[in-house]
Amino acid sequence: MKDHAHIAIAALVEKFGSAERTRIERGVEQVAARWQTIDGNDAVFKKFCLDRFVPTGTDLVRLLARIEGALEQINGHLYEMHRTLRRHSDLAGDDFPGIDDMLATFDPAPDLSEQFYRQQLAFVALLNFERANLDSMLKSGSKWDTDQWASVRVAQAFGARIPKELSEKARKIGHAASQWVSHFHIPVGTLVDSTGKRWFAEDRALLTHWLVREEIKAQYNNPEGLPRQRALAGVMARAIDGGVPKSVMDRTSKGDWNSQTNTIGEIAIKADETMGLARYERWIEQFNLAREFDAHYPDHPTAIARKFELAREMSEKDVERLLTDLLDHPTRKDLAAYLRKRLGRDLEPFDIYFDDIAESRPASEMDTAVAARFPDEKAFQAALPQVLRDLGYCAKDADFLGTRIKVEIAKGSGHAMRPLLTEYGAWLRTSRLKDQLGWDGFDTAMHELGHNLEQLCSTYFAPRPALRNVPNTACTEAFAFLYQSLGKRVLGIEATDGADRAFAIDSVQTMLAACQIAGPSLLELQVWRWLYANPTATAEQLRTEVLAIADRLWKQFYERDFGADPFRLLAAYQHMIGHPLYLADYTLGHVMSHQIRSFMRTKDIATETRRITSIGRLTPELWMQRAVGNGVSAKALCEDAAGSLARA
Repeated sequence: MKDHAHIAIAALVEKFGSAERTRIERGVEQVAARWQTIDGNDAVFKKFCLDRFVPTGTDLVRLLARIEGALEQINGHLYEMHRTLRRHSDLAGDDFPGIDDMLATFDPAPDLSEQFYRQQLAFVALLNFERANLDSMLKSGSKWDTDQWASVRVAQAFGARIPKELSEKARKIGHAASQWVSHFHIPVGTLVDSTGKRWFAEDRALLTHWLVREEIKAQYNNPEGLPRQRALAGVMARAIDGGVPKSVMDRTSKGDWNSQTNTIGEIAIKADETMGLARYERWIEQFNLAREFDAHYPDHPTAIARKFELAREMSEKDVERLLTDLLDHPTRKDLAAYLRKRLGRDLEPFDIYFDDIAESRPASEMDTAVAARFPDEKAFQAALPQVLRDLGYCAKDADFLGTRIKVEIAKGSGHAMRPLLTEYGAWLRTSRLKDQLGWDGFDTAMHELGHNLEQLCSTYFAPRPALRNVPNTACTEAFAFLYQSLGKRVLGIEATDGADRAFAIDSVQTMLAACQIAGPSLLELQVWRWLYANPTATAEQLRTEVLAIADRLWKQFYERDFGADPFRLLAAYQHMIGHPLYLADYTLGHVMSHQIRSFMRTKDIATETRRITSIGRLTPELWMQRAVGNGVSAKALCEDAAGSLARA
């Protein structure tokens, strides 16, 4: 500790007494760690500490409420401005090239984090409240009351001092990556399968990877689906390795495109005629951006550490162990045997996406079922209060929550946006067919509805403003998956042979989905470790390593059941470009969602949704303990899936 901190501590102990020593030492150390020359000399530092330290008592309670309220308003209104400014960039239709992106990246407070320190609000919080680290929260958090948790969250609100130039750069790079992903629709009108047959409309394009994957899944109901699935997996492969022909992307090619051989009219596509390294150039951009942030986080000097310890509040080791335990579980062998029997053939790589083990219906029938109740997104929005009533919500909560969700059509995949202030509502974005919402749009909407319900409950019903939200994105994914699983019930087409069978089917489906995304989650983590070990890597070197990691992980966890994978499907997920290090939250979301669903089997979904999402922003481990009685674990999912195979 520097001399000026020792001097300030001694002066504070003399003024406030030895009973406050622990708080004084911690607070002064927290301030000193972020105090810079621009903030003042040693005398200014000492004076600030003496003037702004608040002893334990009613004034400290008042201080917490003051800063908590200030953060609520500052962050809440800035967030509402930001999400409004990016509306046109996110939504389909009414594009204004050049302007929409400008508005989406506009920041009215680019140096907010620095201003918190320059104007000393951050220093006041750090002087008086503990900024607990993950180890401390995991060790002691269960003993803290709501007020202590609020004080920790208030102190944690003031993190690194990020220069406004870096914040602006991050905003632009992040937005550009997100836009690149959301616009990466691969035209498939000229795509042919191994029989030489085209089957998509001439103007059809599929968002990669999401809609390509959904089309693969849709073909399970088609007698001619297998060659189409192989062709679509080839499309995924070309997106992964950068081999999509430019002439396909710009629609100038009219010849038959065979994605598996990457030929057009039997003529091989040359490397300089493809999209090439664009995907990996953006990945490198995200990594280089992360490295610029590293210097500002001495306690968390990598993007990996920040994602796990700050954002996810789960240790990297624990999450990786959960992923590998899931993939190593002996139940997976039985699951593969079950899938082979159900499909009547040996499994192929794209069968990792197969999880609809309930009685399947043709896509057209599913679209018709949706159209009968929800012709379009406006009808879905208008029906939300009744949808919630049908799911068990009381009239008051159904009307309150259902009327605070705005449904719109996104340019890319679906997403949900929470309110941060109670005077605003949540936004639900999904996709749609040309003339109707369709099953894919409805299925996505049900997923996003789960997000919205969590978002609204954790905003409106949290114990206090500092504890709004859930611990991390895996927790909100848990409710998204839960409500997505209720889609057929909402349409009135759910199987009628009992809740036990429905739970059995859900257990197997969730296990399949969790294992499918666990591989990409591990791949992304290993890629980022490799990038930190090879910080000067080129986009071409990165592509080579990504494909190699995909091969290794496939051989380790998937090849026994699904055969060799020439497509490298574990590297398909575009989240890796638009939302770095996010994928593990999906796996965690499946695991936690099943824990919650298993817990809710004999309970009311609506009541428990409100109770659990209102617990407050604790650590995921403690949140789950209070939600369902035990911490985050794949045990329940694996055991329930194993026991459910006979009933599924």
